[in-house]
Amino acid sequence: MQQSVNGVPANTLHDATWVKGRRSAIEGNCVELAFLADGRVAVRDSREPDGPALIYSRAAMAAFLEGACSGEFDGLVT
Repeated sequence: MQQSVNGVPANTLHDATWVKGRRSAIEGNCVELAFLADGRVAVRDSREPDGPALIYSRAAMAAFLEGACSGEFDGLVT
């Protein structure tokens, strides 16, 4: 497994309740989110539950989701 240079170990986020999207793929290509007690949002790869988690402010996550919903990032996956 490749070492991550940013993020925190997901298993150190003891107050995290991880949520997987309803449209997550059966093949395990899933991203999970957790709302942290301090108001930030953690993101991790569901295939690596003890791997790195990236932490974002709620404002940053809201901006990302708005962009994703409006199609801003469609070119990255097509």
